[in-house]
Amino acid sequence: MSEILTLDHVYEYNALTGVETLHPLVSVIDFSKCGPMRHALHNFGFYTVFLKQVHCGDMRYGRQYYDYQEGTLVCVAPHQVYGVEDDGTEFRPKGWALCFHPDLFRGTPLAARMKEYTFFSYEVNEALHLSEQERSMVVDCLNKIDAELHHPVDGHTKRLLCASIELLLDYCVRFYERQFITRSNVNSDVLRRFERLLDEYFRSEAPRREGVPTVRRFAERICLSPNYFGDLVKRETGRTAQEHIQARLIDMAKERILDRDKSVAEIAYELGFKYPQHFSRLFKKITGCTPNAYRALN
Repeated sequence: MSEILTLDHVYEYNALTGVETLHPLVSVIDFSKCGPMRHALHNFGFYTVFLKQVHCGDMRYGRQYYDYQEGTLVCVAPHQVYGVEDDGTEFRPKGWALCFHPDLFRGTPLAARMKEYTFFSYEVNEALHLSEQERSMVVDCLNKIDAELHHPVDGHTKRLLCASIELLLDYCVRFYERQFITRSNVNSDVLRRFERLLDEYFRSEAPRREGVPTVRRFAERICLSPNYFGDLVKRETGRTAQEHIQARLIDMAKERILDRDKSVAEIAYELGFKYPQHFSRLFKKITGCTPNAYRALN
């Protein structure tokens, strides 16, 4: 297995690629201007957006292949391992990279919004595949950031850099929403599998052994990252994956509450709750009445 190369600072990646450091916290790299490189696994201490100028016809997503030839955008959060294992050969990369350290946007409006950009935690097979027009918009944003980096640093530099990066990330949100739509058939398959797994889980002995299931559990079973899975479910249904889990749990609870041979506490334990009062609180939140009141009404 290849050694993981840890790079905590933007200037370290600049040195690796042979690019001049114009700002210690931000860099725009045009790989066409870099020399030959070798594949490697990286652990960056900063955010990175890669625009790959490669043919993506063999990009696999779920059970299907997608032919997006215009480019692939991959967003990597700090301390995620990213790259390809070194096979000993050199290659000339094509595309761009935007690197920016979290220290850049501390205390700015961008800092409060970073948690909205959930695609930084997506897996590589959930990358964003761009149309030619979308690619041009991304490159235009990168060029504007690069132009600002070549401007002498003044009192406006930080604000303008953060605003330009935020604009690029907002475009990524728009493009991902488009991609979710174009993959509607795949998304429907994911939702069907999610519903089937939910039903199997709550009709088995798993809740008593393992507790109330998490979103991560189902995402892993479907081979998606939790953030991508959660965003997919939200965009397709209008409800979060957690809300789907809770709704199915309450549906099962309603069936069992009608069995008067079982106490509410027994039903809570069967559904995976460690404490019955937590079950009663959730039941009332969703249905508007307590489990005992629901039993009496029915």
